[in-house]
Amino acid sequence: METRPFSAEVSGEDITLTNQLSESRSPYVRGHMNNPVAWQMWTPETLALARKSNRLLFVSIGYAACHWCHVMERESFENPEIAKILNRSFIPIKIDREERPDIDRIYMNYVQATTGGGGWPLNVFLTPDLEPIFGGTYWPGPASTSSVMYAEHVGFMGILEKIRDVWVNQRQRCLDSAKEITAQLKQFAQEGTMGRTGGEEAGEGMELELLEEAYTHYAGKYDIKHAGFGAAPKFPTPANLQFLLRLGQYPQPVKDVVGEKEVDNAKTMAISTLSEMSKGGIHDQIGNGFARYSVTRDWSLPHFEKMLYDQAQLLPTYLDAYLVSPSPLLLATVHDIATYLTSPPLAAPDGGFFSAEDADSLYRPSDSEKREGAFYVWTLKELNDILGEHDAAICASYWSVQENGNVEPEYDAHDELINQNVLAIRGNFDAIAKDLGLTKEKVENIIENGRRKLREHREKERPRPSLDDKIVVSWNGLAIGALARTAAVLTSLPDTTEEFKSQASTYLTSALRAATFLKQEIWDPSKQVLTTRVWRDGPGTAPAFADDYAFLISGLLDLYDATFDDAHLRWATELQAAQNFLFWDESAGGFFSTADGQGDLLLRLKDGMDNAEPSTNGMSARNLNRLGKMIGDEGMEGMARRTAEAFEAESLQHPFLFTGLLDAVVWARLGGTAYVVTGEGEGVKEVLDRLRRLPQGGCRTLVRIGGEAKSDWLKEKNELLRSVDPEKVEVMVCEGTTCRIVEPQEVGR
Repeated sequence: METRPFSAEVSGEDITLTNQLSESRSPYVRGHMNNPVAWQMWTPETLALARKSNRLLFVSIGYAACHWCHVMERESFENPEIAKILNRSFIPIKIDREERPDIDRIYMNYVQATTGGGGWPLNVFLTPDLEPIFGGTYWPGPASTSSVMYAEHVGFMGILEKIRDVWVNQRQRCLDSAKEITAQLKQFAQEGTMGRTGGEEAGEGMELELLEEAYTHYAGKYDIKHAGFGAAPKFPTPANLQFLLRLGQYPQPVKDVVGEKEVDNAKTMAISTLSEMSKGGIHDQIGNGFARYSVTRDWSLPHFEKMLYDQAQLLPTYLDAYLVSPSPLLLATVHDIATYLTSPPLAAPDGGFFSAEDADSLYRPSDSEKREGAFYVWTLKELNDILGEHDAAICASYWSVQENGNVEPEYDAHDELINQNVLAIRGNFDAIAKDLGLTKEKVENIIENGRRKLREHREKERPRPSLDDKIVVSWNGLAIGALARTAAVLTSLPDTTEEFKSQASTYLTSALRAATFLKQEIWDPSKQVLTTRVWRDGPGTAPAFADDYAFLISGLLDLYDATFDDAHLRWATELQAAQNFLFWDESAGGFFSTADGQGDLLLRLKDGMDNAEPSTNGMSARNLNRLGKMIGDEGMEGMARRTAEAFEAESLQHPFLFTGLLDAVVWARLGGTAYVVTGEGEGVKEVLDRLRRLPQGGCRTLVRIGGEAKSDWLKEKNELLRSVDPEKVEVMVCEGTTCRIVEPQEVGR
């Protein structure tokens, strides 16, 4: 059915607003175009209107897969009385945080600083000068069904009325408060700009002991019973798991500082966490992929949205975990995530990867209201009906399916999960076989048949959650790199099969198609810049940010490692030059998140901490080191060092928040190594396979000359490579400006 955008002909004191959201390309923003709220978009015209009318801005930020964003829309933004207040007294603006992470981060910092927490939807009231006066996340609307869970929260209606009255009757007080808050935010936003600490020269404090301190933090937070770190809710945070796995890959001086036993424990913590996640409800046991996070400490109950950036980070994390501790579970999870990335609905038909699947969906096509997790949860009766009582009992034992459901009422705010079960592996084949007098093989077959039948039923009978079908450059860069590395590793395994080779080919093809799509659609070769951050049926209006450049460059470097085609290095070099020009801080080092001169922001921030996504500066430092070593540009390695030094003050205080930058600290202290492999033949293949099987980290890069490699541009770019004989079977190890020949059998061992 065709829908028409709601047009709110609402007169205020001096303006009339109409809902503008049909003009957006964002599925999340467009989803609000039929609200009675006269939503505006974040444009220069809207911001000018706020200044002219002297109204407060009400800015609501969310994303398409966000469960509580949908709840607040149903409870508040579809409510006529709420809409009346917003339209008459405010300038209401709706923003997709994935399109405009720059705006989101500024006001998320504010809400976290003033309330002690954050999340989405993010709602803030701003003065016409974009200074915040009040903010929060979800506020219950009229007749909220979550009133018990949020009994202590002030209702959204009361908040609107209070803010409206204060702005009318105590405006100067609001403005003074906003100025004070903004001054504090600007001080907080100095992250990455202080550089030096005390009387030390820059970089003096960036010692290898920072890695030991970061490890000690995670060892202290480790959950011995359920794995992971801290209590509920639990987020995967792959950047931290990757740091723990990398500790064992660094040169010996790092292990001497951290401790051999501690390095082994770091690996154990990471492997155990990844294993528990794979067996938990956060992992789609019937289909593929991982949910955003677990509500519970034991990984059993997720918020069900699936995000591209989670899959794209978890894939290389599970891959490295398998390489340092091979197990069928870890390898199966690698294929599971890679399959999810390269299959509909996440794989875009023309190349690239869509952003997310929603948490909420209809249980049946005939239903009128969506509920959280409806696509994923099961009753015991359903298992009996689909599998038969005998097989259902075995599957129920394996996946912890209970007659009255396995979700505790305290986690079911809207009574959507009564008698429902989230599948999580809580049994094992041996124990079930022993209890029932069956062979282990018989139990395995019943579980696999049960998984297949449940998946077929789910796909046939249940409407799939909504798809956020926009293509975000940064997240696609992560996915390109993850799939390229996976393909390279799978083909390098000693016992690789034809099936593995076929799967690897699929993964690599998807990575190549995504890179081709981005280069064709969002790269301007004449200006040598990315034209936008988002593509959805055409280019979006949001500019490309520093993370779009950094994550895409990283993906291209991994794509080179998988193909040895230096065209990927050439584009990565062009992207790096553009990133340097647009975002580099010449004064303090490091990269701002936004380009200079972007006029619609209160603050210009730097991103140094690893969160749900890797830190832009951590990724950029690693890119500069890798790319600089490959093309023989020592200036890039110097920029990487300055990037780490820009966050020296913060890293010294809380190194565990900056694990992405610690890689650059090791590189700066111990130097990086490039392996240059020339010639062709079985011996060369063995060397390349060993190098590709090394987990990430270790401050090393791989360069291929001769054989299947396309390296004309690279040889011209790197003076050290110009005299290399591409036909001679040889392995060189290059450190600094010198190279030495080593015996092939010693490489990668």
